[in-house]
Amino acid sequence: MARFPSSAKVVIIGQGGIVGASVVHHLIERGWTDIVGIDKSAIPTDIGSTAHASDFCYTTALDHMTCFTTNYSIDFYEKMGRYARVGGLEVARVGDDERMGELKRRVSAGKAFGNRVHMVTAAEAKEKFPLLEESVIQGALWDPDAGLVVPRSQVVAGELVEQAEKTGNLQTFANTSATGLDIKEGRIVGVETTRGYIAADYVVVCAGLWGRLIAEMAGEDLPVMPVDHPLLWFGPYLEFEGTGKHIGWPLLRDQGNSAYLRDTGDSTSSDGGMIEWGYYEEGEPRMCHPRDLQEKEEARLSPSQRDLEIEQVMEPLERAIELTPILGELGYDEKASFNGLLQVTSDGGPSIGESAKVRGLWYAVSVWVKDGPGTGKIIADWMTDGRTELDNFGIDVTRYYPFQQEEQYIHDRCYETAFKIYNPAVHNREPYTKGRGHRKSPFYEREQALGGYFMEAAGWERAHGYAANEHLLEKFADQVPVREAEWDNRHFWRVSNAEHLQITEDVGMVNLSHFAIYDAKGPDAEALMEYLSVAKVGADTPVGKGVYTHFLDHTGGVRADLTILRMAEDHFRVIDGGDSGNRDFIWMKRMSQDQGLNDVLIEDLTTDFACLGVWGPNARTTLQKVVDDPEVLTNENFPFAAIRSFQLNGVTVSAFRISYVGEQGWELHFAYEDGLKVWDALAAEGVTPIGVETYANSRRLEKSLRLQNADLLTEYNLYEAGLSRPVVKAANFHGKEAYLEQRELERQSAYLCTMTMNDNLDANGVARYPLGNCPIIDPDTGKVLVDSRGRRSYTTSIAFGPTIGKNIALGYLPEDFAQEGRELIIEYFDEQYRVTVEGVGYKPLYDPQNLKPKS
Repeated sequence: MARFPSSAKVVIIGQGGIVGASVVHHLIERGWTDIVGIDKSAIPTDIGSTAHASDFCYTTALDHMTCFTTNYSIDFYEKMGRYARVGGLEVARVGDDERMGELKRRVSAGKAFGNRVHMVTAAEAKEKFPLLEESVIQGALWDPDAGLVVPRSQVVAGELVEQAEKTGNLQTFANTSATGLDIKEGRIVGVETTRGYIAADYVVVCAGLWGRLIAEMAGEDLPVMPVDHPLLWFGPYLEFEGTGKHIGWPLLRDQGNSAYLRDTGDSTSSDGGMIEWGYYEEGEPRMCHPRDLQEKEEARLSPSQRDLEIEQVMEPLERAIELTPILGELGYDEKASFNGLLQVTSDGGPSIGESAKVRGLWYAVSVWVKDGPGTGKIIADWMTDGRTELDNFGIDVTRYYPFQQEEQYIHDRCYETAFKIYNPAVHNREPYTKGRGHRKSPFYEREQALGGYFMEAAGWERAHGYAANEHLLEKFADQVPVREAEWDNRHFWRVSNAEHLQITEDVGMVNLSHFAIYDAKGPDAEALMEYLSVAKVGADTPVGKGVYTHFLDHTGGVRADLTILRMAEDHFRVIDGGDSGNRDFIWMKRMSQDQGLNDVLIEDLTTDFACLGVWGPNARTTLQKVVDDPEVLTNENFPFAAIRSFQLNGVTVSAFRISYVGEQGWELHFAYEDGLKVWDALAAEGVTPIGVETYANSRRLEKSLRLQNADLLTEYNLYEAGLSRPVVKAANFHGKEAYLEQRELERQSAYLCTMTMNDNLDANGVARYPLGNCPIIDPDTGKVLVDSRGRRSYTTSIAFGPTIGKNIALGYLPEDFAQEGRELIIEYFDEQYRVTVEGVGYKPLYDPQNLKPKS
């Protein structure tokens, strides 16, 4: 046994699992040295989830990052000679039309992100997987790239660690637990272990089920929970006896029953000669806080394997036998079967990235085998380059607000996520029912009285429309379609489109209290804001002016989209989107540290203020009736992007003239406790409450306005997004060198374009209103468009625009296809629809300045 070192560049906690092994492999590949890996048990692990994982990989995720990490991992395993690409089926039973629709949706989404999935008939499914009862299913999705890590991901983890050790860049120590983290002035400096102390510049937590306990040592929590996953073995099944195969038939997913099935190949292989059947409990999932995990010597099997009672799965097992009768013919191996613990998260995404509280402390937690090597690459690239190939907003651990790291919230959200793992077809707009009501605007009781249709974002309860406005449906009946397709109509309220039209002809108020608000004050505030922002926000920018701007990463990718108000010479207010707020808050603090701009205080004031957006052709005249000085609102006294203060019903209001809906108007900001006075004064003047649906989706798309984390991503630059500024400011800013290089290009590789659907009738003559990421296809080749940098084209945003009467989409198109008038195809639920490019770059389809919508 090597002597335990006193220091290292990097310490990996949880070296024995597939994630820890993948992280160290990729760190060394990127040039990192002097790494120490520890694990509380064996290396490779004999107690973690990797030790009992089913090891199958499907490519049928619905988000870009997961598709990337899964496909990367599959290729990685295959290059190691450790992957059986046998393919996989996902079936829809007879009568389960929703599941059939979900499979079609996955086919189209898969094309958007480079997957090769397609639909097959029941007969074709039976031919591929003879154990199926053909009469039970109506069709299936076929994933030709699905398969199995062979012989086990546990073996792969061991091989990766062994390879890393041979390079001389890794030392490993099994049976070595981390007992504490040494943190000084907000930075990791070492790890206490059962073998002694080791100083470290970086620590990467890959401890799987135990990761949350390590995070607690840093004074933070991770929104993850282990949950029981019943795994049963039936056999013997000797179909592949003597073949040497680890798996013979394709994988099978029966997600309508929340279950899957696979054979285990030749009896001489690991766990061979059996049928494995797994189930995800969709009714009452049993979770286990990591602090309640048993130690190795206490557990019958291992800490990640709990006893299984056959009664807990009898009902789904009976349904499984209907689909695959062989389960009823084979014997059930009670001793081999167990509940294998795996992790679920509070929002369905993993916890990856640098800690929000401790610099140099990194997490790679809640990652499945199918994403292990891909996650290793993500972590290594992020630690080395400060960025990842794809925008990491959906996996970044800093996305969690402090309230989302409270124990009860974590439990409730993870519980709900657990029963959505397999069975339900989770809708694009699917709301959580648990962990609600954390943040309510001061107008909440008024909105309830109006019959608000509430959804939640960043903890805020937001009304997407109001039942009290349903009289407008009669007024605008010919412009507001009825959505006959249930999926398109789910979690959508038709009144929202009527409210959209009402604000177009009169005046409306939108609750924007979900904005994340941060103040930067102090001698270094101006220097920091200038360094972060592409636009000039300091220097001679006058006090009382607001600026729409962006934060870039060092390659010129768009990291944030926000407005900055200059409140005083050394006081700036950042107004940000709710879903991006905490990440940008952490980013600002990190950049302050990295640039040595330490004489600045950055405060979260989100819950101190409330905001109403008041817009429409009658916004000015209406507001003039309720403010103390009507003249302040004239165009001459209150130009666009200006900030002015006035009294409204006895409340001091800071108004910012800006619009995300196209119509003239203002954001009104005021103290949270004064909110009802402002609302009531406007309501008394007949201002119509307008749901956030109009603001966030339909009107902003008619105006061709972009959304961060959807249309704006770090893999695209501001020139491609149509948001470059006419002049590059003299002051330095983060990403300026790359921004200048992009500016010098004669043409960009792709451009964000605005498109409209020509005809939205499906094969059954039903009008469709698409959601999500639809692949954009060349009609001549039938292939998804790909630009010169390998980036695929898909709809980044899509919604129906009532003013123009069409579905509107944004999406990046390769430069050769970014031409106004060009016809292309999008695919939705495995059906194709023609679209026309209406604008390249920023070009509104409806602009109240021109009075007429572009039709």
